[in-house]
Amino acid sequence: MKKTTGQNREITKLWRPATQAVRGGTWRSEHGETSEALFLSSGFTYDDAETVAARFAGEQDGMTYSRLQNPTVQMLEERIALMEGAEACRAQATGMAAMTTALLCQLQMGDHVVAARAAFGSCRWLTDNLLPKWGISTTTIDSRDNDAWKAAIQPNTKVFFFETPANPTMDIVDMAYVCGLAKEHGITTVVDNAFATSVLQRPMDFGADVVAYSATKLMDGQGRVLAGAVCGSQQWIDDVLLPFQRNTGPNLSPFNAWVVHKGLETLELRAMRQSENALVVGKFLEGRVPHMMHPGLESHPQHALAMQQMKACGPIFAFSVDGGRKQAHALLNGLKLIDISNNIGDARSLMCHPASSTHHSMGPEAREAMGVGEGLIRINVGLEDPADLIEDLDQALKAAGL
Repeated sequence: MKKTTGQNREITKLWRPATQAVRGGTWRSEHGETSEALFLSSGFTYDDAETVAARFAGEQDGMTYSRLQNPTVQMLEERIALMEGAEACRAQATGMAAMTTALLCQLQMGDHVVAARAAFGSCRWLTDNLLPKWGISTTTIDSRDNDAWKAAIQPNTKVFFFETPANPTMDIVDMAYVCGLAKEHGITTVVDNAFATSVLQRPMDFGADVVAYSATKLMDGQGRVLAGAVCGSQQWIDDVLLPFQRNTGPNLSPFNAWVVHKGLETLELRAMRQSENALVVGKFLEGRVPHMMHPGLESHPQHALAMQQMKACGPIFAFSVDGGRKQAHALLNGLKLIDISNNIGDARSLMCHPASSTHHSMGPEAREAMGVGEGLIRINVGLEDPADLIEDLDQALKAAGL
């Protein structure tokens, strides 16, 4: 394959983010295609046995097996790393594969993790159920409280794990403080940045060590494929993450990598427009529902911090109704345009009831502790005209008695 400017890191790292999103990580074959090629191959052939030996020994660059490298997947990894401001990236099969790999590759029996209380239900399952099975303990804290991070540190603390904004309560973590605190104590910070992506905030700019993604969400943006990614320093990726990944196999398929790779070209356009739409819809709902959780609104208690860390607050926010699950379900059932779905980041507007879907498996006590009440509803605002969304929400709210 030809080396183009899209593959030369010395050139691409000088480009601005919008250019990196379109041109970064571009390889071309001898055919000179404009759209990146899709390599649906599990294995590769070699000119001679010496080449095989050199590649497997790490003495020569080149493909060996698609569990280890694939041209399409590697193009995606290079583009995500460029956009993130990271030295390296490894793609994963799903967002949860990314979170699991980012944690397990660096933890062992006897280690301790400090994790945010507010998180996606499956992330809480990792910290509450999976890690203890391997003798790894977790202290779960209110991630909004800087003092809580410091108080939770133990001599064996190895990782700080959090997402900001948090799913679905929209808690904001003071990344500069928390990442700085971690560095003082030799702790690795792992940040789930799926709600924002690098076009809205870059955790590494605030000192984060590792950034993990569900690329299924905004990066794809159209609900087509499952994908994940983990970014970090070249040394951390090569020495810590890669041995775990190559031997456990949570790899992304070339087709899914190609879809996400093309989605990145329009990521900023979509994320910014959806953020704008979400503000319009959020301002409407603020006057109609009892409790709003939108960091882009001045009413959010962490609005100032969100504006310091984020270019925009994204398409996702939450609100609560006082009538519990019955009223929340009535509102969802009254929708005519917006779809009921547990996905986020999609170009279509979607709504769900986390207590009975994404966070159901946590149980009522754990949900209550993290602020996911029976009346909480999460919305992903898409690219539709916000006036149409407001009309749909207005009639659904009335149908639910609001």
